Amino acid sequence: MTDANSLRIGILYPGNEEVRRNATPENNRFSPLFQALVGLGAQIELAVYHDDFCAEVRSQLLGLDGVLVWVNPIEGGRDRTILDAMLGEVATAGVFVSTHPDIILKMGTKEVLYQTRTLGWGCDTRLYASLDGMRETLPVLLAQSQARVLKQYRGHSGIGVWKVEALPGAGDSPPQLETPVRVRHAQRGSTEETIPLGEFFARCAAYFTNAGKMIDQPYQSRLDEGMFRCYLVHDRVAGFGHQPINALYPAAAGQPPSEAPQPGPRLYYPPTMPDAQLLKRKVEEEWLPAMQQLLEIETAHLPVLWDADFLLGPKTTTGEDTYVLCEINVSSVAPFPDSAIPLVANAVMLRARAAKRGRD
Repeated sequence: MTDANSLRIGILYPGNEEVRRNATPENNRFSPLFQALVGLGAQIELAVYHDDFCAEVRSQLLGLDGVLVWVNPIEGGRDRTILDAMLGEVATAGVFVSTHPDIILKMGTKEVLYQTRTLGWGCDTRLYASLDGMRETLPVLLAQSQARVLKQYRGHSGIGVWKVEALPGAGDSPPQLETPVRVRHAQRGSTEETIPLGEFFARCAAYFTNAGKMIDQPYQSRLDEGMFRCYLVHDRVAGFGHQPINALYPAAAGQPPSEAPQPGPRLYYPPTMPDAQLLKRKVEEEWLPAMQQLLEIETAHLPVLWDADFLLGPKTTTGEDTYVLCEINVSSVAPFPDSAIPLVANAVMLRARAAKRGRD
């Protein structure tokens, strides 16, 4: 594509052998980023990945200066154990990897909600390291008439995210295993159910296997006003997404409880979005620096592209909005606003060039 001194950048995403054989710059969702990187003089390689041919992809990546990775925590029923080990080896060999598996473990799991709960974006967040711990604490919270949202340690697309609440008139005594509670799974297509609390615990048992955990946060009553997704390139906001409804929002008046409204489309905006300037300022100037200090993450080690999801919290006494962090995504951030593309491309070139100098 260009001369031998140009940077070689890989774009890694999941697929089978046929997808790998037939991958072109035009037949994948990263084409605009591909073109932006080429415009800056990079040579691009598409690195379609599957655990079955991990060694082949590893050899490919070792010949590059950098690689951008888009693979969900759970992809096709498999986790990222094999992929992350391989990416760690590639990074150790001097190839720039984003997002590095070590950074994913620091900021890309639901545990970050618990670790940063005392920052300005936090709320009453609990960490359950065992099913017994959840059995002990959750009933007490439900007896306080609090709807809670439970989230598995690593997941995506609402998998392993549950809203649970006591039934109206249940009283102020902690529910027992046989007590009916109302639950809704956030995975698309799920419906609201009334089941014994013990059955809900049984459904969550699998989330604690292999040292798994669950995070517990209070349900945010302003959910109907939408979720703000803040896209960042390193430590700068590169754009926003706003989605008016998500899967945990209750049914509309007149509809049966099982009929939750369908999520609306996520609309994308540049970093100048007027309604998000307070959020932008707080993220860039207050919350992100505090998170970096707490988790010991240098700015140069932040992902090239990541996002933080916020729900609106209670308004202050002066009527100002507050925001509650509900997730950070670093494993597979797509789609993203067009405004982020040139910023991502420039950041990748800088990081890959530094990695190449380190090897030379």
